[in-house]
Amino acid sequence: MFAPSAGYDRAITIFSPDGRLYQVEYAIETVRRGTLALGLRVKEGVVLAVEERTRKLQNPIISQKISQVDDHIGIAAAGYVPDARIQVDYARVFAQSSKLTYDEPVEVEAIAKRIGDLNQQYTQYAGVRPFGVSLVIAGIGKNGAELFSTDPSGTYLGYDGVAIGAGYEQVTEYLEKKYNPDMSLEDACVLAAECIYLVSEDKVGTKHIRMALIDTKTKKMVYPNEEVIANYAEKARENLSTPSKPQ
Repeated sequence: MFAPSAGYDRAITIFSPDGRLYQVEYAIETVRRGTLALGLRVKEGVVLAVEERTRKLQNPIISQKISQVDDHIGIAAAGYVPDARIQVDYARVFAQSSKLTYDEPVEVEAIAKRIGDLNQQYTQYAGVRPFGVSLVIAGIGKNGAELFSTDPSGTYLGYDGVAIGAGYEQVTEYLEKKYNPDMSLEDACVLAAECIYLVSEDKVGTKHIRMALIDTKTKKMVYPNEEVIANYAEKARENLSTPSKPQ
């Protein structure tokens, strides 16, 4: 006897009798199996942070999961990273084309919407598969710091704080308790490190933590060095080891 999904998970264009696109759900499951990526938006700017494990001889300077789209926009990915690279390249071309056309930096939401549209197109044509990656898109727009997330279905939403990848539910619950929009950018970095330690197997080192910051003053994306990240990580471990006071 065939499983309920038999036949309906073999083509992206076919809905199951209960209204599901199994290939899209499989792509979302791929994201959930990827290592954690998150973003935080505060008044001073935005923070992107990921857990990224490298091999012993791999160049640790190059990050596969955090990419820069324009001076003022960065992307963090969770899921099938090669798919993220294609979407980042697509976003870069759109950002430069928009700048040449309108003579001003592209809006963060415009990038999120464009990638959402690209994802959606790959859910309705035969012979293709959905992108197996979700993105956290952060940047500085006309209204200050902005943060969005996209998923394989084509959905994009704005957030103050968002986590994708393995352990995202636990991290989201933690952020709901700890996030404060008035916190400093440095405190946001510490909170991001706390989130990674919360779900990571490595509770001590910092080599698996990557970050990028964009502040509202300079509107430039920067990567903190290992020493700075180690400082954030030390504070994060202290916060996690200190019992929370009752509200």
